[in-house]
Amino acid sequence: MKKIIPLLMICFLFSCNSTAQKKETKQKVTFEITKTDAEWKEQLSAAQYNVLRKAGTERPFSSPLNKTYAKGVYHCAACNTPLFKSEHKFDSGTGWPSFDRVIEGNVAFGTDTKIGYTRDEEHCATCGGHLGHVFNDGPNDTTGKRHCINGVALKFVPTEG
Repeated sequence: MKKIIPLLMICFLFSCNSTAQKKETKQKVTFEITKTDAEWKEQLSAAQYNVLRKAGTERPFSSPLNKTYAKGVYHCAACNTPLFKSEHKFDSGTGWPSFDRVIEGNVAFGTDTKIGYTRDEEHCATCGGHLGHVFNDGPNDTTGKRHCINGVALKFVPTEG
């Protein structure tokens, strides 16, 4: 009898940990602009396609936009949605264009666990293109956020005048 009670307890613990409780339901997110994979490949350069559609990362310090400080707005390279303003850009020293805030409503967020730990991913809210990640190590005197963005995912539109 003494051996049956621990055995029953073990069985009970495993029965409470069923696979039905672990099921995740992934909802398919739809975006205002949707295209087939072939259409994106035709529209984007190979580097843009890798980052925007395959969630790749460009090499650090490879984007000319990393050191661009002219006045203007940074748009999505895939669909031209305005994402970041130049007055919110700062030099993070990481090798990627960095901003302390987004243009509200135009950037959406998700979770990325591809490299073994969780990061907050950013993508264009209009077309779903992968932009980069957001971290909590930005400027303390503003938002404290560092939106670390692949330059190839951006198109800079200078302000006239």
